[in-house]
Amino acid sequence: MKCPPTLPTEEARLQALADHGLEDEQALPSLDPVVRIAARMFGMPVSAVNMIGSDHVFFAASTGVGQVDMGRDVSFCAHAIAQDGVMVVPDTWQDERFHDNPLVTGPSNVRFYAGVPLRSPEGHPMGALCVLDDRPHDDFGEEDQERLRELARMASDRLELHRIETSSERTRPSFDEYAGNSTTPVVWFDEMRRIVAINTAAAALHGYHPAECVGQPLELLLAEEEHATLREGIARAVEAASMQDLKIPTEVCGRRKDYTHFLLGISLFIWRHNGRLRFEAVLKDLTTQRREEDELRRQASSDPLTGLANRSCFYRRVQDALLSPSPQPAAAVLMLDLDGFKDVNDTLGHAVGDGILQEVARRLARLAGHALFEAHRSRGPIAARLGGDEFALLLPGVDDVEAANQLAQRAIGAIHQPIAIAGHEVRVGASCGVSVAPLQAHEALELVGNADLALSQAKAEGRGRSHVFVPALRMAAVARRLYGMELDRAVDNGELVLYYQPQVLLEDGSLSGAEALIRWQHPQRGLLAPAAFLPALEGGPLAARVGSWILDEACAQAAYWRRHGAPGLRMGVNLFGAQFRVGDLATEVMDILARHGLPPDALELEVTENIVLDHDDVVPDMLRRLREQGVGIAFDDFGTGYASLSLLTTYPLTRIKIDRSFVQGMLESRREASVVRAILDMVRSFDLQATAEGVETEAQHERLRSEHCHDGQGFLFARPMPAQQFGETYGLGPLRRATG
Repeated sequence: MKCPPTLPTEEARLQALADHGLEDEQALPSLDPVVRIAARMFGMPVSAVNMIGSDHVFFAASTGVGQVDMGRDVSFCAHAIAQDGVMVVPDTWQDERFHDNPLVTGPSNVRFYAGVPLRSPEGHPMGALCVLDDRPHDDFGEEDQERLRELARMASDRLELHRIETSSERTRPSFDEYAGNSTTPVVWFDEMRRIVAINTAAAALHGYHPAECVGQPLELLLAEEEHATLREGIARAVEAASMQDLKIPTEVCGRRKDYTHFLLGISLFIWRHNGRLRFEAVLKDLTTQRREEDELRRQASSDPLTGLANRSCFYRRVQDALLSPSPQPAAAVLMLDLDGFKDVNDTLGHAVGDGILQEVARRLARLAGHALFEAHRSRGPIAARLGGDEFALLLPGVDDVEAANQLAQRAIGAIHQPIAIAGHEVRVGASCGVSVAPLQAHEALELVGNADLALSQAKAEGRGRSHVFVPALRMAAVARRLYGMELDRAVDNGELVLYYQPQVLLEDGSLSGAEALIRWQHPQRGLLAPAAFLPALEGGPLAARVGSWILDEACAQAAYWRRHGAPGLRMGVNLFGAQFRVGDLATEVMDILARHGLPPDALELEVTENIVLDHDDVVPDMLRRLREQGVGIAFDDFGTGYASLSLLTTYPLTRIKIDRSFVQGMLESRREASVVRAILDMVRSFDLQATAEGVETEAQHERLRSEHCHDGQGFLFARPMPAQQFGETYGLGPLRRATG
């Protein structure tokens, strides 16, 4: 742990604390709104104004702070006052100054800190305004730092006001020495409420010259409706010779010389002068401050680009909806994610991208303001931008799944309408997840999390779709987390295995190839199919490593079988998206083929639409390099996605794999049969090969053969099987074990 430095002006700094009346280490209620605004603005659980003493620290105001070590040696703010700007610690675990600090390692669990020094008028740092969290943040940027500095200026103003208030309770200099040239408006008046002194700042605040006010009643500066309260309060103070326990308003209606009114802050103090009571009123025009505070609240609750509610505001509104006093609080949450926005942003530039986000925001705001559910409009539907190209809608009072899903479809349709911007007509799609309470959730985080899971499922099913949450999605998410935790062990212990499913020529049933399919031989749960663990694997850090192992193992097996009875066998291997992000896939593939003595046309790499669209900036060139070397490229699950037709013209494909859903429906549905026929016509037009997946009956086999489909794959021919069984079935020699 690195101790904070001792400042060269330490003595003057401590004197500044004393001059501000802070040596007694009392809290200052006037600073409470500042820390509350800071906590809400940045979505942080803890905010404080922390004053730095000689060997310890104390809070002048705080929110969310529990029991903490108040020693200066462990204080983050003691470091912050040693620099001019905002001190940001994105992750305390990664910072050599704080990684072993008791506030980090102990119950406080501080993971993030941002603080800005608070200085006296002479420039001495007395303390800091800070926000803290028990989670790291790498997104506290320049805009956030400027907002924190604005709040620090507000805190400094209030500290200066406290300095003036404190000095008024001590031995007083003359008014001119004390407040004559101060920019803080100050008025002195006597027991009869006559103004005995007023500085230029106070007189100008009300539109007067000081000479016009001296000798006049204090009521000159107040609206008429305030006069009675003022007279009664001052009379009680004179009777008690004290302001203690008297409830004097701190906000009153001020009056200017032209009789216009404004919100006036007033703080009253009392002392004896020549045996008589004298009063001091410290004034402040709250109109500007209130406007600034309202603007800060607005900024804390809204997205700066679109003006919609931001993430923290949206969560609060969902929570408010579920905590409403109605007998059975209800709400629907729709989570939306734009499809194809990254391509538009990369192609046309961020300015166009920002314009698209703003137009999507306007459309969603209109939809929220004119929702289908007129009966619930008074309860406040709200549209929000959660970040990037992710949006959300909240419909308080709506508990009907079908109605919420209808609005999801309307939202998707509205977003998909053309957007004219910067001379371009652009279309973006959207996917949507839907969840309703109380049917599917009772708490805000649960409701939003369910909608997010439904959104992930909608995106997995294809673009431009909505999906309603079902409990199975959460069960699957839990399973993914569990499997994700175990995958490291599985890879290290060789629990991953390859199975192989034959691909046959439909004309004569002879073996043409095999597809390598991953399985998990789990020590407790037995053999697991890919659906159980593949999502966790694809989304985790092991995907590229496992993908490389599959390529190497499948090519080794193919080389063995080609030497032992199947010289023309073609091996199909599915790629993970991560393999396009890590290293050089084309070089890796060619090295593996050379290592096992395989010709390039013995390997066929299979890609899905999601891989192509999610990594569109690198996939085409990588696949083109592989195809130029002679490696086959197959497009898997063709016909189920959003951009399949365009891919035929832009990607170097050699094979189309017709999705099993079309194959299994083509005998009963003319529409499915037409799709299969159209795909095969395109395959022939583009001089490609076709493999039909999911062939399970002889009738399907015959129909595909009559349509001149080249290859087939499915349970009719064989289920996926271990390498030993595959070799025995096709007479390809002894076992070659394939484990990861």
